[in-house]
Amino acid sequence: MSSSEKEGAGVSAQNRGSWSAFLKSIASFSGDLSSLTAPPFILSSTSLVEFSSYWAEHPSLFVAPAKERDPQKRALLVLKWFLSTLKQQYASRSEKFGNEKKPLNPFLGELFLGKWVDGEGETRLVSEQVSTSIKANGVESNSHHPPVTAYNISNVTHGVQLQGYNAQKASFSRTIYVKQIGHAVFSIPAYNETYLITLPNLHIEGLIFGSPFVELNDTTYITSSSGYTAKIDYSGKGWLSGKKNSFTATMYPTGKEKDVLYTVVGQWTKSFDILEGAHKKSGLVDSYDAEATHTTPLTVAPHEEQDNLESRRAWAKVAKGIAVGDMDLVGNEKGKIEVSQRELRQKEKENGTAWQSRFFSRVENDSVLNQLGPAIGLGAEPEKTGGVWRYDDRKASNELAKVELK
Repeated sequence: MSSSEKEGAGVSAQNRGSWSAFLKSIASFSGDLSSLTAPPFILSSTSLVEFSSYWAEHPSLFVAPAKERDPQKRALLVLKWFLSTLKQQYASRSEKFGNEKKPLNPFLGELFLGKWVDGEGETRLVSEQVSTSIKANGVESNSHHPPVTAYNISNVTHGVQLQGYNAQKASFSRTIYVKQIGHAVFSIPAYNETYLITLPNLHIEGLIFGSPFVELNDTTYITSSSGYTAKIDYSGKGWLSGKKNSFTATMYPTGKEKDVLYTVVGQWTKSFDILEGAHKKSGLVDSYDAEATHTTPLTVAPHEEQDNLESRRAWAKVAKGIAVGDMDLVGNEKGKIEVSQRELRQKEKENGTAWQSRFFSRVENDSVLNQLGPAIGLGAEPEKTGGVWRYDDRKASNELAKVELK
């Protein structure tokens, strides 16, 4: 092992003892690791409820399928868009901060609202925490499952919508493994077309060296009502071979996996090629350079204009404490939010009422899952996420009138 690969090499000298203690606590911890307290220098000032924005930081790719008339090519453009989101979702934070940091756990009802404005018009984001797992004095949140974030992203100009929800359950076995529960639904109403998208599982590499980063593993799918399915297999750098953040994807008529129409190969943090047919040496159809493609900035209202439950306003003092390294301030302000939430849950229990989400609703029977889920082995799993969550246009129109994006 070289000097640059020694335990804790990615951590400053004064923090190495704390990092070693944290690793030992992870190894001996049983249960969901999201509740484990991380050392101050590994804390992020960003809440998990903001992570929904990573789906659409390239609006031109997000809306591109709606501009294509051919259904096969539309399905390919949906696959290309999805693959383009992976770098933002799973690597942008480690690139920004030098390593992956532990995000803030959202509180029930926490909101994150924003919009992207560019040549494609306005693309809007609504993200809401619809479940948490805070406990205190016998009072529990509305679930026994991992915290769940629901989101909706839409571009009215091009008639494109993405909605979904996800929970994360973390465990330790030589490294941190994170199972993602939930799914996303991409819709193009003009073509009466819907795509069901599963979420990749991941694990954290670089822990021993104090430079954690995300690597994706296993397989995800995108299957469409137009009759096409994409399968994405993730792999990373092994001991002897392979490249970091690698994947191979194939697109085929649903139910005919051997009849490959397109193959996509590359690294989701760098670049990938879209090839015709099943062979990696076949004709090049398109390519994408993740390193050269710039993101569109997300516009968020100033703190003073945000709703009290909007993420950046609610966590502002905690974020300030993290930024300046004042862990007393962080602890005190986090404590205030947690106490307030517990008091609300206690009041609801005493009044015999239940918390109601503002933008999303549970559905008992979902036509998208019923139609498309069987082709990729995806079920609802409501017991793990408190239900199947869908964007509620009726609720949303009322709430957005109250919390208007500036």
